[in-house]
Amino acid sequence: MTDLVVAGGTVVTASRSFAADVAISEGKIEAVAPGLAARNAESRVIDATGHLVLPGCIDVHTHVRLPSDREPERFYQDSVAAAFGGTTTFLAFNNPGTGISETGSRSLLRGLQEFRDRTERESVVDFGLSAVLTGQQDDPIAELPALIASGVPSFKAFMVYDFRLTDERLLEAFRAASHHGGLLQVHCENATIIDALVADALAAGHTAARYHAQTRPTYAEAEATHRAIALSRAAGASVYIVHLSSADALAEVVTAKARGWPVHAETCPHYLSLTSERYAEPDEGKVIRSVISPPLRTDGDRQALWLGLRAGGLDLIASDHVPDRLSVEKRTPAPPFPQISNGAPGIETLLAVAYGAGVGSGEIGLERMVDLSLNAIELIDRNLYERTCDVRWWATDAAVVDCAAAPDAAAVSHVSERLAVILGAYTVYLDLWLCDLEGNVLAGGRPERFNVIGQNVATTKWFREAHGLRSGDDYVAGDVERQPLL
Repeated sequence: MTDLVVAGGTVVTASRSFAADVAISEGKIEAVAPGLAARNAESRVIDATGHLVLPGCIDVHTHVRLPSDREPERFYQDSVAAAFGGTTTFLAFNNPGTGISETGSRSLLRGLQEFRDRTERESVVDFGLSAVLTGQQDDPIAELPALIASGVPSFKAFMVYDFRLTDERLLEAFRAASHHGGLLQVHCENATIIDALVADALAAGHTAARYHAQTRPTYAEAEATHRAIALSRAAGASVYIVHLSSADALAEVVTAKARGWPVHAETCPHYLSLTSERYAEPDEGKVIRSVISPPLRTDGDRQALWLGLRAGGLDLIASDHVPDRLSVEKRTPAPPFPQISNGAPGIETLLAVAYGAGVGSGEIGLERMVDLSLNAIELIDRNLYERTCDVRWWATDAAVVDCAAAPDAAAVSHVSERLAVILGAYTVYLDLWLCDLEGNVLAGGRPERFNVIGQNVATTKWFREAHGLRSGDDYVAGDVERQPLL
């Protein structure tokens, strides 16, 4: 029996937008068609007239912090932020810095078990793990087959930082991933170049936050992207390039795609909406908020990324969410720039920026925005769903979006700001003015209302099987005592 009908809205798929109702039974989307409300008179009805009914976003790139005795709510609070922003499924990395224990950080399988144990019933939306391979683990390559068999088909390696993998180990990881049906994601920056430029900057007394960007040039990203693609070719494997930020790196991906190689790449909302001009800000307290790796680039790079999204050079938009806080990781006075955490919060603002800076500004169409989100289903495991927009739309939660919200700055408050007393969180988009399709300003970085409804088919079937996900509906029912945090 149908429990809920979202009626009168405009349903958006990857290929078209049309007037229809959405029927939901036991938390799952069961039908999308006109007139469903009239056929289910006993069901609860949400009037979505004048609203878009979108697939819930799938954010495949987050660094959500694990709960701990000292900070027991961090994972939960980030999941609430995701729900407020229309993201209904996220994947989290467990790299060093996310709260993984020393024991868990030494082994992929121990890390997986620890992640599952510590995140049990800690989220209001669905989530899963994308494990991280590091040079500090005992033998990550040997554990990859068991990791994939345990339901973690995607995993990440870094080409920078002290826990990076060497090229030799990257090649081994690509071979193991190819043989066992996994997908290796790679953070592409040239460590030799960056380490040398950082040393030069420090020797010259340049320690301010703005030098973070100056020591991570686009050619360092492009070279590493080229090398990661070459290693994947040698292994006969696919590769997924994370947080691509520059036209130079995009050129490497576009060239590979043109040659028919299985190369995929994502970019992030901050690279699509912000530029390196932020590093010229005289206030160090403002500059430190934009210390991200790779750093923000020029407006030319920003425009190239939108072109890549339109033309297919880029496959996804993901947040690269890092829940830094102004009182802790981004505090002032700031330490020398190499000691500043590289990242910024973004799990709540993914859909808002993609819509406002993309659709509202004419960079991409509404259907393409949906397509970019749903690509996550295929890129993580391309065999699970037939490539039809209707199947992929049904494989998601639904988010009802009021895209004509009045530009009332006082009414727009991020969940991270509402929790500021606890988190000390911030958003890099606070002073970004976004426009909707009608030209209305969406102040503060997001429309006023995102209503997330339904429990999705993909999370129940695909994501749950692939990543061992928990049910967001179960969390909401079981963790009612946490609701006052909102």
